[in-house]
Amino acid sequence: MQYKIDNVDTLDSRQFAIAVRSLADSLSYGTDASPFLGSGTEYVQSRIYQPGDPVRSIDWRVTARTNKFHVKEFETPKRMPCYLLVDTSASMTISSTRRSKYELAVYIAGGLGFACLDRISPVAVVGVGETELRYTPSLSRDKILQWLYKLRQYNVREKTELAERLRKLAPLLLNRSLIIVLSDLHQPEAIVPLKRMGQQHDVVLLQLMDPAEKRLAGAGFVRAREAETGRPITTRGKKMGIDQETLKQELKRGRVDHLVVPTDQPIAYRLRHFFKSRGLLGRGAR
Repeated sequence: MQYKIDNVDTLDSRQFAIAVRSLADSLSYGTDASPFLGSGTEYVQSRIYQPGDPVRSIDWRVTARTNKFHVKEFETPKRMPCYLLVDTSASMTISSTRRSKYELAVYIAGGLGFACLDRISPVAVVGVGETELRYTPSLSRDKILQWLYKLRQYNVREKTELAERLRKLAPLLLNRSLIIVLSDLHQPEAIVPLKRMGQQHDVVLLQLMDPAEKRLAGAGFVRAREAETGRPITTRGKKMGIDQETLKQELKRGRVDHLVVPTDQPIAYRLRHFFKSRGLLGRGAR
């Protein structure tokens, strides 16, 4: 059964676009040495001056050291594509607060996507659920908005397929890329492919968490129904989900940057600080 985020989110399409643009501006604020793109040109080497070389490219340090005129050579790095993997599974749509994990994930994906476009980095969107939703990197704002609008419709019975999507995506990435996963990570099997991808690419896990999930971790016996299968379960609260400390250590060993994003707290500053402090999206690609 298809639902729309608009059923619980009063923002219409225009207001949603404005909100996403505002988040993108917040993420880019104060990042002139942008974390979303490497420098426009990168120094490669200095060589002997040849007639016709521009004077402004003279390397005065090397010239002074060798007593021969040298010029600097630069090259423009390739733009690092950004892949936004948005978890569209049922567990993302369940919420104890006004804003669900899924709503927040779509909002954050939009802000990150627009921030990347500001730095001329192409953006792709991949749905991490049963519904096939996969788009190739694009620099078109209109396309990104269309993809986001499509994401605002969701199915409350989808299963998580994060591990499978990661395994299928890995061999398609011929150049170093930025992979941003927005998920509640209710699939422990996804940790291994996440770590493997982190060995070759810049991988970020933004783990969406509802406050009720944190409270359940300290509960005794719990009777519940699994959102994605409908299967009734009885277990101890501490056994529900993934142990966060263990997850943190596993991801660190796999070179995966990890941030827990609570649905009941402001997120703009946390995201900006997280990306800026790690220099993510700013290493360029070759």
